[in-house]
Amino acid sequence: MEIEQFLSEYPVVLTQDLVWGDMDAFRHINNKVYFRYFEDARIAFFDRSGVTEMMKRENIGPILARTSCNFLLPLDYPDRIRIGTRATIRTPKTLFMEYAVFSETLQKVAAKGDGLIVYYDYNKGGSCRIPEAIAERISRLAVA
Repeated sequence: MEIEQFLSEYPVVLTQDLVWGDMDAFRHINNKVYFRYFEDARIAFFDRSGVTEMMKRENIGPILARTSCNFLLPLDYPDRIRIGTRATIRTPKTLFMEYAVFSETLQKVAAKGDGLIVYYDYNKGGSCRIPEAIAERISRLAVA
């Protein structure tokens, strides 16, 4: 996959340099770090779609129910990566996020992952519907 195609497929993309301290004894970025990359992209997506703002105001927002990663290629310092994410609403209470990590050095996707997000009312302690205003913004991001 070329970088142009990668950028066109993910509406939210972060750029980060790899950190030497994230490498493990096998001289590649440790597997657990990829989940931090996914988290960074997920939070950026929530910021862009208004989720973070509404969460602060109303205490209703996302909670991660499940996540996974397929490690395709090892990442090695130094490198700069692009972390892309996109989301689709699966049910009135859930959205499905997809992530990809693109290596500028390798010019390839090094990992792909996903996550199931449940909308949660932190005041009541249970799941709730995704607010319509948020659903609309997520849908607009999906076609941006």
